[in-house]
Amino acid sequence: MVWMPYKPITHSFVIHYAESLLIMNDIKIQVDTHYIEKESIPEKNQYIFSYTITIQNLGKQQAKLLRRHWIITDDKGKVQEVEGEGVIGEQPTIYPGDQFQYTSGTILTSSIGTMRGSYQMVDAEGNLFQVEIPEFLLTTPRTIH
Repeated sequence: MVWMPYKPITHSFVIHYAESLLIMNDIKIQVDTHYIEKESIPEKNQYIFSYTITIQNLGKQQAKLLRRHWIITDDKGKVQEVEGEGVIGEQPTIYPGDQFQYTSGTILTSSIGTMRGSYQMVDAEGNLFQVEIPEFLLTTPRTIH
């Protein structure tokens, strides 16, 4: 397993962007996060974030994503757990050298939080394996200096 830390956090007027990267079981996971200021309502404790996940197969066998499991925590200690089949209604098969990318989102009740999780996958021979997604940060601009 190779873990690369967050890229330096950059800010813009509308979004906050951070990136993390993990390689495990020949599957490379890249996470890009964005704060969606236009849709958030801080005065009602609604902070909306999107995250784009890129899953790349670096191995020699195809891999199918069967299930996802997310643990989403805000800085007030509120924990949301999300489990289900596939991602965004799909159970993609990712062939060697190919990648699959999707974007989803979450709402926090605070301006900072984290997500971590895992994907359950199966290879061409029917072997189940899990790809852990280490914790990554969700934050609004100017929350972290």
